[in-house]
Amino acid sequence: MKPRVSIIMGSTSDLPVMEKAAALLNDFKIPFEIHALSAHRTPAEVEKFAREASGRGIEVIIAAAGMAAHLPGVIAAMTTLPVIGVPIRASLEGLDALLSIVQMPTGIPVATVGINAAQNAGILAAQIIATADKNVRSELRKFKDNLKDKIVRANQELEEVKYEYKTN
Repeated sequence: MKPRVSIIMGSTSDLPVMEKAAALLNDFKIPFEIHALSAHRTPAEVEKFAREASGRGIEVIIAAAGMAAHLPGVIAAMTTLPVIGVPIRASLEGLDALLSIVQMPTGIPVATVGINAAQNAGILAAQIIATADKNVRSELRKFKDNLKDKIVRANQELEEVKYEYKTN
């Protein structure tokens, strides 16, 4: 089994957040790999990874980083693959990481999800892959239908909530 998605994080302290992306990809049956690489501590390894990812069959990269949050942008600068940035809440409630990832210069885009929103990064990676993979598209459809069903059930439960002035 060859990975189609790479989950990259600046350190293993990001793993509790990034496990949500891993679990989602696993549920969708999308092979993935996980690595710790640092734009600041292991720049040569980051460059090697980014330049070789496509040739290894990687289709999407999810890169998490906190604080200065350079990892997603550095990877995006060295590959033509789509990169999804996950800002990690490490300092300033994650706002510094969010701004570092989302404010990329022209020509180096990084799709960016919310702070600590690794599950959304996994969903976005699956949606990118689903453009050419009907099996993943089917898994996504089931996932989205389940989201809809949860809201329908929630509304049914809310009908049972009684208040004197509640009109529905």
